[in-house]
Amino acid sequence: MTIPNRRLLNLAGFLSCAGMMAYALYAEHVLFLMPCPLCVFERIATIALGIIFLLAAVHNPRGNGRYAYTALLAIAAAGGIGVAGWHVWIQNLPADEVPSCGPGFDYIMDSFPLADALSMIFTGSGECATIDWVFLGLSMPAWVLIALSVIGAAGIWNNLRRN
Repeated sequence: MTIPNRRLLNLAGFLSCAGMMAYALYAEHVLFLMPCPLCVFERIATIALGIIFLLAAVHNPRGNGRYAYTALLAIAAAGGIGVAGWHVWIQNLPADEVPSCGPGFDYIMDSFPLADALSMIFTGSGECATIDWVFLGLSMPAWVLIALSVIGAAGIWNNLRRN
């Protein structure tokens, strides 16, 4: 059995990220599950990862160019994994340790300097601890954590492997 070429697997990575975003938008606009601030950052990481996969598929680099894409994929995946991991941790805090609900994402970004806004968002809030959606016993951030881990690892492997 032969493994598909690097370009096809990078395209598959892009399509995986596009599928994740399609479901996130479906959940928001059809199921009316509004994203919390941490969900927004998980989406940003997923979009960034997808764009990097698409660029790698289109460019199809040889030699050292593939290492640049590998590094970018690793950074985007690690960022998303970190945010999703933090989100899962907040969701699993005991009720008395959950931070109180704060202002919404748009208000925070419009009203505070970027460093302060990011600090407030990553501290988490009560809305980030709410679990509105579960599949096979795992919340959406847990699935994002799993998906970004698998897709990121596959992308790193794909771009580091020899043809």
